[in-house]
Amino acid sequence: MDTVVSDLSDCKLISFPDGVFKVLRSCTDKIHKITLANNEVKALTNKFFSTFTQLRELDLQGNVLTKLPDAVGNMEHLVSINLSNNKFSEFPERLTAVRTLELINLENNQISEKNGDLVNRNKLHLTPQYSSLNIVK
Repeated sequence: MDTVVSDLSDCKLISFPDGVFKVLRSCTDKIHKITLANNEVKALTNKFFSTFTQLRELDLQGNVLTKLPDAVGNMEHLVSINLSNNKFSEFPERLTAVRTLELINLENNQISEKNGDLVNRNKLHLTPQYSSLNIVK
């Protein structure tokens, strides 16, 4: 099966374009990596995660995200998510539901030790599949 990579980096996007959903609808099961790095994305919708269910890698670094929708917790194949250089003030709790995740990068966000919540870290450490969690400022 051919893997499709969607790279929409550096496009000054503020959201995921509806037109892209329409163009890609026939091959969403083949899309394993989406890069939306270095845009101005403020939020992703549940539709994004329910459409691209086969994602393995998601690169959202360099946007202005403050949270993720609940549907991210339903991702069954996601291995890596890069959320560095965004505006998160707390750890995205729904990521703990993604059993396939191995790498989470939250570097250079606004997560303080207090907001980073050791409970969330403990949940991640109890789950052996995480090979890398980076929330350093």
